[in-house]
Amino acid sequence: MSQPIDREQQRAAIASGDPARAMPALANLRELPAEEAIPLLLLGLEQEMFMIRSLSCAGLGVKRNEAGWQALMRALEHDDDANVRAEAANALASYGLERAWEPLLAAFRRDGHWLLRCSVLSAVAEQPGMAPAWLLELASLALGDEDGTVRVGGAEILGRVAREWPEGGEAQQARALLQRLQADPDHRVVAAALDGLQAAGG
Repeated sequence: MSQPIDREQQRAAIASGDPARAMPALANLRELPAEEAIPLLLLGLEQEMFMIRSLSCAGLGVKRNEAGWQALMRALEHDDDANVRAEAANALASYGLERAWEPLLAAFRRDGHWLLRCSVLSAVAEQPGMAPAWLLELASLALGDEDGTVRVGGAEILGRVAREWPEGGEAQQARALLQRLQADPDHRVVAAALDGLQAAGG
């Protein structure tokens, strides 16, 4: 039988800024209701070590309220560490793409770090209810990235557009872009483009 968690000990551990103390304390917050966990997660976001801030962002994607959303938006826009910004993007997606889409798209346009961009791509790639025009816009932006991993993510999203909306104009554009990607210098991008075309029937 697990011992009850002492709130003040948790708060002190998180506020210590020591990852060896703060990370387990943050992980234990999953046991708490949102109204108790979120103030401690917000405290974690104030710490200097990026690992603590990153885990706090992940927690705010699970324990959600308006204060958490606002804190994640600040982290996405202003945190100095790409790991934290990427985790904030993932967490914002868990609030629902209806609300998160515009901030995530804006972050993708603004922030050229591959980790953030891959995080946004993976957050939306399999989300149900995405409009094909949204996916096409994001994928087109990804194709202009210098990093091959980001372009692979874009190609995978184009494959989804071509596969799931085969009769739409977006699918025609997606297939045309996938065909062009067969000349990409990165073999991973070429492979993703071929997979996308095959899955879409050509």
